[in-house]
Amino acid sequence: MAAAIVFNSQYRVRYSDTDKMGVVYYGNYMRLFEIGRTELLRAAGLPYIELEHDGFLLPVLEAHAEYLSPARYDDVLVIATSYTMEYSPIIVLVYEIKKSDITLVRGWTRHSFVRAGDFKPVRPPQRFFDAMEAYNNRADS
Repeated sequence: MAAAIVFNSQYRVRYSDTDKMGVVYYGNYMRLFEIGRTELLRAAGLPYIELEHDGFLLPVLEAHAEYLSPARYDDVLVIATSYTMEYSPIIVLVYEIKKSDITLVRGWTRHSFVRAGDFKPVRPPQRFFDAMEAYNNRADS
């Protein structure tokens, strides 16, 4: 099995992220997963907008989150996003959101590449695999 490609994004919790209990509203973690996912692609040299310009979309097919401890207003979080290279039409990204050394949330999202025009599933473009492989090689150096 290939090594996981990992990218860490930093995020400071805004007041609007919290609920009446003063903690980050559970649904907002999916947005943090999206931030991690798009920043991983950007770090690999393939911003999501370029995939869209090439006619590809990457909808979420399934998502899971395990909430372990709450985040609060003004906390600085690290979103660790990992992808293990598999030459498959379905990709899975794994997330771990931490505050300092404390894991707050773990989860994953499953995606399929589709053509933008008709939402038909397609194999990921070779450009995606090339970018992930190049990023992984840079990270190994």
